Amino acid sequence: MRNRVRRRRLSMTSLIDIIFLLLLFFMLSSTFSRFSEVEIAAAGAGGATESEAELSFLQLGEDSLRLNGQDVELDALSQRFSDVAPEAETLRVLVSLRDEVTAQRLTDLLVALRGIDRLRVNVLGS
Repeated sequence: MRNRVRRRRLSMTSLIDIIFLLLLFFMLSSTFSRFSEVEIAAAGAGGATESEAELSFLQLGEDSLRLNGQDVELDALSQRFSDVAPEAETLRVLVSLRDEVTAQRLTDLLVALRGIDRLRVNVLGS
């Protein structure tokens, strides 16, 4: 006589628990917010430059922001640029970065500058 071996059915309960835990983990660890984008244009070929009166210098530090050598707040940039050469069509802004500036701080500045009309922004590299 042969011993009949009964096969035991596989339980799917533990597999479903693991899938549920993985789903829960990925849902809680991911973000669903949209990232804003900052347009960056590459430098073109050299051409005619604008007059020096239309050029502004912005120095960005970790906790400081200076426009043409004077301290300014990030929220007050729009007002300060409206005071600089109001008759000019465009203003060139050179942004100089200190060593301790983070990418987030630079992005915040570029977003603030993007909302101001007639600006052409150039970021100076190190």
